[in-house]
Amino acid sequence: MTSPPGTPADPIRLLGVRETPLSLDEVYAVVGDDAAGGTVLFVGTVRDHDGGRPVTALEYSAHPRAANELRRVAEKAAADFPVRALAAVHRTGPLVVGDIAVIAAVSCPHRGEAFASCEQLVEDLKHEVPIWKRQVFADGEMEWVGAC
Repeated sequence: MTSPPGTPADPIRLLGVRETPLSLDEVYAVVGDDAAGGTVLFVGTVRDHDGGRPVTALEYSAHPRAANELRRVAEKAAADFPVRALAAVHRTGPLVVGDIAVIAAVSCPHRGEAFASCEQLVEDLKHEVPIWKRQVFADGEMEWVGAC
């Protein structure tokens, strides 16, 4: 998708909270823009440990308002930087080590802006969007992360 320079268009091209696997190709394709000199793509994956403890299972749950909050943080990132295109998707449900949990991508006229806006988007998503992670450790203990 390409927006000609100066054309007022919504830079938010794709947002979602999904139970289905996420696609790097889908996200990258929607943030293409001829006026962007820098595109940053962040991929968050499920790792096999947390705090030095082995993780054997993980599940994400989302509040019904998660999609609305994701839009809010995306709009803030788009307003704070000269964003040409932005996308963010997050998985829910059970995941295994190596699965993609979140993808965020931002295109801006310059690389510094793209890095800064993508970092803000990911940090705000992590801290403000009501998505919670339940981890199961190898010793059978469970822990909720991000839950109020």
